[in-house]
Amino acid sequence: MVEPASEDLRGWSKVLTPDRPWWHIPWREIWEYRDLVLLFVKRDFTATYKQTFLGPLWYLLQPLFTTLMLAFVFGVLAKTQTDGLPRLLFFMSGVVSWNYFADCLTKTANTFTGNAGIFGKVYFPRLTVPLSIVITNMITFVVQFGLFLLLLGYYWAKGAPVFPNYRVIILPLLVVQMALLGLGMGAIVSSLTTKWRDLSMLVGFGTQLWMYASSVVLPLSVIPEKWRWIFVLNPMVPIIETFRFAFLGRGVVEIWQLMVSLAVTIVIFVFGMTLFSRVERDFMDTV
Repeated sequence: MVEPASEDLRGWSKVLTPDRPWWHIPWREIWEYRDLVLLFVKRDFTATYKQTFLGPLWYLLQPLFTTLMLAFVFGVLAKTQTDGLPRLLFFMSGVVSWNYFADCLTKTANTFTGNAGIFGKVYFPRLTVPLSIVITNMITFVVQFGLFLLLLGYYWAKGAPVFPNYRVIILPLLVVQMALLGLGMGAIVSSLTTKWRDLSMLVGFGTQLWMYASSVVLPLSVIPEKWRWIFVLNPMVPIIETFRFAFLGRGVVEIWQLMVSLAVTIVIFVFGMTLFSRVERDFMDTV
């Protein structure tokens, strides 16, 4: 590549160069575009509920209806174990945790295909789009977590066997890990769908199946101990079990499980960011 003379660059605030290695992630540039990230957050929030009758109330109705359905099907009909916890509280703890990760994954999975129009018109760090989705979903998580706390307070006041403990301080770390995991998986799917568009059709179905293997419906305690390592390879299992153990005092949590979950999350995140950075270089040539 021939570098332009330094005097040719005078008066320009930004110089774009195509020789950036594909494994490079422009974190400094993303920070410079933080105002754009916040603009995308506002756009996503407004676009989701602008023409709905109940608006943001869906933040509460969705986990509530899901919890009631799971409690009826798996708690009442199938009579699955809930580690001695009230059914509604057990299922809602899993639903609230799972929803944040699942939303991060499914909504970032169409980053390239869903934003091809704007990507082809103006330059900005493409990673700002999935980052804004993660932040928007964090708002949803906070609201739904508040609903969970209200339900927890109700059962606690009634004397139910729930035992919140000091481990609740780990919640921010769990949220960050779910965000990294959802962002990494979403980046992988989004990158692959630029070449195989039908992969996007499997995201919703695959995410639903993943939920049933993530301690949302069944606690890890019902799995024979010799087979638990297989389920722990799913990083969401230790996350949800830790969440329940911290806020409800029930769950199977061991240090090695948390380490495996964190290691898998880091691998997925790094691979997803690397693949995303590589695909964004020539994505517009393939649409």
